[in-house]
Amino acid sequence: MFLARIEGTVVAVVKHPTLDGCRFLLAQRMEADGSAGLEPMVVVDWLGAGNGSMVMVSTDGDIARERLGNDTPARMVVVGIVDRAQGQGSSKRGDA
Repeated sequence: MFLARIEGTVVAVVKHPTLDGCRFLLAQRMEADGSAGLEPMVVVDWLGAGNGSMVMVSTDGDIARERLGNDTPARMVVVGIVDRAQGQGSSKRGDA
């Protein structure tokens, strides 16, 4: 699991059948020092995270399989919307 900031949405007209109706977001992983990770990633969201939100992303595919079926290719799932994160003497709010 890791923290990420939502950078936008992803629209896919053609996708795996288990992903019909899913909402896809473009997420930028946040490092422990608050800097952005190297590459953004696509995550599945059913919690309603907004652009600029800080979220918790699970890399455990079991969460996606439980909700979307055993044959889903999804793995990265938003499991929480962060109000505030604190570490190394600093505090960051989850909203933009």
